[in-house]
Amino acid sequence: MQPKIIIHGGFFSESSQSEDTKIAKQNTLKEILIKANSYLADHSALQTVVYAVSLLENDILFNAGTGSQIQSDGEIRMSASLMDGITQKFSGVINIQHIQNPIMVAKHLMAYDDRVLGGTEATSFAHQNGFQHYNPEIPQRRAEYEAKKAGQGIGTVGCVALDQQGHLAVATSTGGKGFEIPGRISDSATVAGNFANKFCAVSCTGVGEDIVSGAVATKIVTRVTDGLSIEKAFERSFEELKPFDGFAGAIGIDHSGNIFHQYSHPKIVFAYHDGEKIVVFE
Repeated sequence: MQPKIIIHGGFFSESSQSEDTKIAKQNTLKEILIKANSYLADHSALQTVVYAVSLLENDILFNAGTGSQIQSDGEIRMSASLMDGITQKFSGVINIQHIQNPIMVAKHLMAYDDRVLGGTEATSFAHQNGFQHYNPEIPQRRAEYEAKKAGQGIGTVGCVALDQQGHLAVATSTGGKGFEIPGRISDSATVAGNFANKFCAVSCTGVGEDIVSGAVATKIVTRVTDGLSIEKAFERSFEELKPFDGFAGAIGIDHSGNIFHQYSHPKIVFAYHDGEKIVVFE
């Protein structure tokens, strides 16, 4: 099987972000994609999606890990999840704090029976298991918070990969939407925003409440499992967002190696490698 990989870095707003920011995101996504695609050559899909998302979490251009949005009480709380299409295991952390790479904690939880942890207990678990205390705040996010502009930063990061054995995996991480009520749950650590099986894997970004209402990732994967093409599965699932004007974007790969992405509002920031060429959002 020819390995395939696609990553996303949330949304780009033409009205509130500069052309320089757009170019920076294009270049950074391409760099991360090249690294992740090289990594995929001798690693599993599961290992690769964690690796790719950790690189995205470490880059301040994206709203996950370092550079995450600040909530209404001045705190940063992050969420991330991971799903293996073969074992059907899902693991994640919700509203974790003071950690550099939430996706790494999600990966660590794969070995446990209790695989989704939230809040202070998720943070305590991470620290007890060797993850160092880390402050993900950057000056830009603090300035946005002080000016109450954080709501402009809708975004998440994610990766879907298909490895040489034909195995699929997906990982998603977010710093939230900014200025939200503490305790809010995003879609990123739920099966609505991050889902995979042996037929298809999907990662979502956008407004978490809309993605959960539309059960977007789960619907797409289920429809591919039931025999629909990945294009039709995306199309039908996004059509069901229209009655409530759902704000969502998604990336996916099916078991045949078909790569697809779609969004309800322009435009999702993505890049993929199909084994022959690199494609980056324009």
